[in-house]
Amino acid sequence: MSFAIHGPHERIETHNKRERFALQLFDRLWLQYRSRVQYVQVYEKLVHEANATFFNDHIALRTFANQDPQTGISTLSRIFEALGYRGVECYQFEDKHLGAIYFQHPHPKFPKIFISELRTWELSSTSQRIIQSLLASHRLAPSVELLSGLQNLESLPKEEANTLLAQVDSYFLELPWNLPVREHVLELNKETQYGAWVLVHGYAVNHFTSLINSHGPGPLSDIDKTSQALAKAGVPMKREIEGEKGSKLRQTATEAVMVQVPVMDGGSQILLPWSYAYFELAQRDPFVDTKTGNETRYEGFLGPQATNLFEMTRLK
Repeated sequence: MSFAIHGPHERIETHNKRERFALQLFDRLWLQYRSRVQYVQVYEKLVHEANATFFNDHIALRTFANQDPQTGISTLSRIFEALGYRGVECYQFEDKHLGAIYFQHPHPKFPKIFISELRTWELSSTSQRIIQSLLASHRLAPSVELLSGLQNLESLPKEEANTLLAQVDSYFLELPWNLPVREHVLELNKETQYGAWVLVHGYAVNHFTSLINSHGPGPLSDIDKTSQALAKAGVPMKREIEGEKGSKLRQTATEAVMVQVPVMDGGSQILLPWSYAYFELAQRDPFVDTKTGNETRYEGFLGPQATNLFEMTRLK
C-alpha cells in the first residue's frame, strides 16, 4: 500500500512514561497481530479511502485458570495493573467453562483489556492431564521486581525501561511453554476449542477491535456499512451482527485467519494449520441510563454477544 499506515495507539497523547510504555507495548502486539491477520490491512485501506479514523476499542487475551503452576487472569492482569489499569466487570460463560474480566485505564483513549480464562478443573480428566503436562514447562510468571519496575517507570533510565519492554512483550509474543504435542491439541479440541487455541498460541492477542463510532460520517459510519464494505472487499465476515439496531452495543468480526503453528509429532517438530485471530468491530451508541436519566455510552460487554464471538476461532 502506498499510503501511510498509522496504528491505533501511536497518536494517543500521553502524560507520563507509564502511559507511553503501555502504548509502546500495544503497538508491538499490534504489529505482530497485523502481520498475521491480513484482513486488517483491507480495513485500513477502507478507512484511508473514507478519510475515517481507526480507534482501538479493546484488546482480547486468553489464558488457562490453573493452580500449580498458578496461571490465569490474575497473572496476566498484573502487568496491566502495574501500568495503571483496574478491573471493572466480571463475566461468566458457564457452558464454555470460562470466566472473564475487563480492565480499563484512567486515560479515556486507552483500549480496554478483556482477559478470559478457562477453568481447567471443570474439564475431563483427559483434558486436565493434557493441559497440566504442558503447564509443567510454563515459564516464570512476571516477577515482583518486573511489576515494581513498571510501577516506577518514571524513575527508570531509558535503557532499563527498554529492557522491561522487551521482557513484557516476549510474555505475549512467545509461547510460554514447550511446544504441544499434535495429538494432544486435537484431543483437547474435542472438548474445548478455546483450550486448544491457548495450547498452540499461548498469550498472543486474540483480537483487536475497531470502535465504529470513531469513523465519523461517511461510508463507514455504522457497523452495518463497515461490515458490508469489508465483505465487498473480499473479507470473510461473521454472518450476523450481534445486537439489534439502536442497542447500546453491537459487535461483529471477520472470520479467524488460519496460520501454521509448530507442534511436536513423533518426536519431530511439524507445522499444524490452526485458527488464529480475527478482527472485531464494535459500535457503542449513546443510551439513556435508567438509573440516572442521563445519556451515556456503554463501555462494558454483553455475555451472549461475547459467547458467540468466542466461537469465531472454532475450526471450520
